[in-house]
Amino acid sequence: MAVELSSSTLLAVPLAPLAGAIIAGFLGRYVGRRGSHFFTILGVLISFILSAMVLKSVALDGARFNQTIYEWMVIGGLKMEVGFMVDGLTAMMMCVVTFVSLMVHLYTIGYMEDDPGYQRFFSYISLFTFSMLMLVMSNNFLQLFFGWEAVGLVSYLLIGFWFKKPTAIFANLKAFLVNRVGDFGFILGIGLIVAYAGTLNYIEAFAKADELAQLRFPGTDWLLITVACICLFIGAMGKSAQFPLHVWLPDSMEGPTPISALIHAATMVTAGIFMVARMSPLFELSDTALNFVLVIGAITALFMGFLGIVQDDIKRVVAYSTLSQLGYMTVALGVSAYSVAVFHLMTHAFFKALLFLAAGSVIIGMHHDQDIRNMGGLRKYMPITWITSLLGSLALIGTPLFAGFYSKDSIIMAVQASDLPGTPFAIFAVVAGVFVTAFYSFRMYFLVFHGQERFRHKPISGEHDHHHDDHDEDHTPRESPWVVTAPLVLLAVPSVLIGYMTIEPMLFGEFLKDAILVNEAQHPAMARITAEYHGAVAMAVHGLKTLPFWLAVMGVAAAWWFYLKQPSIPAAISRALSPLVKVLENKYYMDAFNERVLAAGSRVLGTGLWKGGDTAVIDGLIVNGSARAVGTLAGLSRLVQTGHLYWYALVMLLGVFGFMTWRLWPHLTGLFGH
Repeated sequence: MAVELSSSTLLAVPLAPLAGAIIAGFLGRYVGRRGSHFFTILGVLISFILSAMVLKSVALDGARFNQTIYEWMVIGGLKMEVGFMVDGLTAMMMCVVTFVSLMVHLYTIGYMEDDPGYQRFFSYISLFTFSMLMLVMSNNFLQLFFGWEAVGLVSYLLIGFWFKKPTAIFANLKAFLVNRVGDFGFILGIGLIVAYAGTLNYIEAFAKADELAQLRFPGTDWLLITVACICLFIGAMGKSAQFPLHVWLPDSMEGPTPISALIHAATMVTAGIFMVARMSPLFELSDTALNFVLVIGAITALFMGFLGIVQDDIKRVVAYSTLSQLGYMTVALGVSAYSVAVFHLMTHAFFKALLFLAAGSVIIGMHHDQDIRNMGGLRKYMPITWITSLLGSLALIGTPLFAGFYSKDSIIMAVQASDLPGTPFAIFAVVAGVFVTAFYSFRMYFLVFHGQERFRHKPISGEHDHHHDDHDEDHTPRESPWVVTAPLVLLAVPSVLIGYMTIEPMLFGEFLKDAILVNEAQHPAMARITAEYHGAVAMAVHGLKTLPFWLAVMGVAAAWWFYLKQPSIPAAISRALSPLVKVLENKYYMDAFNERVLAAGSRVLGTGLWKGGDTAVIDGLIVNGSARAVGTLAGLSRLVQTGHLYWYALVMLLGVFGFMTWRLWPHLTGLFGH
């Protein structure tokens, strides 16, 4: 018999971080720095413990929950409410979000200790955690949209946290605007489903999915479900940074490093992947939408990886790695391997949070210099950061037995087992992406931790996260304090082990069965890879013989040879392929296109609507024009309204004369006509 989950326990999960955010935000000046980090960490810790208890009940006891917590209003038959739906997918996301957030909160004590906005930062990251939990726990589209917009708003506040820094202000505005483009598609998709299904509730909408699949979009031959799913996915393209709405994510590095980890690992960018997996009953009804998802994911996985090769900022290398890995997750969604996508989401959350926080530790050690060309040989100065970075990098490139291996190889196998038209390109993208990932990951690793020490006489003038007044002449790096290194160690453990431990229940067991729906007859990829699975150890052993593994080895070897043994080679290649390198350094000119074409076009359109529509038509013609018309009419009225009695008598006599003439005119014309 299934265990019943308590609604009050579930309510405490998002409300605990919200309480911490309110205390740090509104009472920060009274509770001080210690109080701010104490209450926010306590809130997230409570949330994590409760989430772990929920996961245990869901995984071991088969507990489920789908109820309304608060009914806001009813319009016609449409219920607007706050409600939770907890199944395997939700429970897994709750634990990932709260654990990574807890690590980021602890890490922030060390990273932000000198920052004047300390209390404000803790308030924001706790609010971010609350927003993401509301999103993943929702059982209806209204609450999903609330969480969706809330994480967008808080990311805006966090990316522009250093609001006196022009690049940070530009970056947060860019993130906000690009996400509005995606969210416009998202709300259209929700609107279509609500309009035709007549409900905001997931389960009720999914129950009508077959009816929706028979409908056509008005005025076209397109299936309504295809249009709705593509609109929903456009929302995911914004939040999960898929091409061409990816441009905001690398610039989000302008925020402090802890928020880079939180945005990129566990919260905002995974929202789109989670949403598509949750909407699997709808996406399964449209091969066109799935193919669209597959191709967009494949483009992102490969072409964003190329950009990672030419980055010199340590955080931007990891950021482009995130873009590429999100592409892998999206490819898995496209071939209906939703469980594989969320499995990679989970493993990626741990090792990517680890890599970001390790990058932050390096930045602290380098006195806030982020250029990897100024580093080298940090291994002996920062041993904990070094070993955890190595473990994170090995997980990222898909080393057998590491977490990333199980999820990434499962994605490649699922794509190879798919029958969709976009599959050949997707296979090439995900397989070639393995070499690219290994190359840029270990390029960064070797340049930072091995080779010649370049930090004493820096070849490049360093970019700083933020400026300090002290000018410490000793540039020798030191290991970061324990509040920074402890989260690295705690994240390194799941980065190594979580894939091995969870692949069986998540992909081939019952854990996600009722959360994700797949039509295996039409989309057989999952069924095919299930038939080939013979255990986690056997998969790792077999992985040693596969092409992806040897491509990863070649990528690591190439990075070692190019950047440690023969650094003249990449310089020579860069000169020989300078036009291509320039394209990569300019990020395929996407930013230039957006700024000079889309933004300029929007500005022209906006100016035209302002001057032509608002100023000329609304203000000039309607508002001022009507006022002028009334004034003119009043002026004419004043000519006849003199106030003199003789004038009114004359007008009356003329009126009577005119009326009598008009009435007698037919008789007079008849008389004179004879």
